[in-house]
Amino acid sequence: MAESIDIKSLNEKVKQQSLSIMGLLSEVSKVIVGQTYILERMLVGLLSDGHILLEGVPGLAKTLAVNTMAKAVSGDFKRIQFTPDLLPSDLTGTLIYDSKQGDFNVKKGPVFSNFILADEINRAPAKVQSAFLEAMQEKQVTIGDVTYPLPNPFLVLATQNPIEQEGTYPLAEAQVDRFMLKLKLDYPTEQEERAILDRYSTRKKIEVNQVITLKDLEEAKQAVDEIYVDEKVKNYIVDIVIATRKPEKYGLENLKNLIAFGASPRATINLNRAGKALAFLKGRGFVTPEDIKDIGPDVLRHRVLTTYDADAQELTSDDIIKQIFDGVEVP
Repeated sequence: MAESIDIKSLNEKVKQQSLSIMGLLSEVSKVIVGQTYILERMLVGLLSDGHILLEGVPGLAKTLAVNTMAKAVSGDFKRIQFTPDLLPSDLTGTLIYDSKQGDFNVKKGPVFSNFILADEINRAPAKVQSAFLEAMQEKQVTIGDVTYPLPNPFLVLATQNPIEQEGTYPLAEAQVDRFMLKLKLDYPTEQEERAILDRYSTRKKIEVNQVITLKDLEEAKQAVDEIYVDEKVKNYIVDIVIATRKPEKYGLENLKNLIAFGASPRATINLNRAGKALAFLKGRGFVTPEDIKDIGPDVLRHRVLTTYDADAQELTSDDIIKQIFDGVEVP
């Protein structure tokens, strides 16, 4: 009985706090037409300290979305264009010698920002990718002999070119696993395209107001931590992840020869965290199996690697993940 009362009070608390975050979504929507999917997922990443890998053609307002959200939260924004000649120090920073003082001064790199758009991350060589992804994971950077913490919040939205394009260095599976979500961005609908045309028919700049502070955001993240996850939902999360490794255990023998590698334990952690953030955005103090189904493909699609058999049948990881969610019993 006490537990149900706690959940009821938690629901009320979450409803109040989620209103300000949804206000952030409304403010960003003044500039961005449509793209509700990516904006909602950006908030999921923001609330659960998870980074996002985005695949989509150029011109779909990826930079604008991150920049606008940074303004609405009063955070720092940096866009880093990844190129083949980029060095790790171009991202993290370096020591510069001051001849007058006879000493070295620290010059911090663009990674020391709240919001970062890592544009075309697979254009940079492995050494740069590794340095950047390590900073994402550890939330700190070492320059010289001193380690500096990265700011809070720290959200990376990285874009990736299709690997068949020339001059790219595909991210290694272990590196891709550092991203909480991988999103696939599509073209706007016909109605959204017309709204874009109308909204940007002149050079008039659309002003973005700060609607929440970094302190407000930190309080929202604390509320997300308190979101209740029932034991049955936790078991469901584990079942989904195990099914990517041992599909035959769940009666999905047909998938056994289609999956080369299943999802790592990091997927289990991220499914739980992302599910809690999504429940928060929906104004609920508890996670449902539907939340896990909703966010699941974004958490798993870059963690389930397909075999040649799957490629021969033209089956993607998304197709396999859908079969897993359809086949695993829902609590």
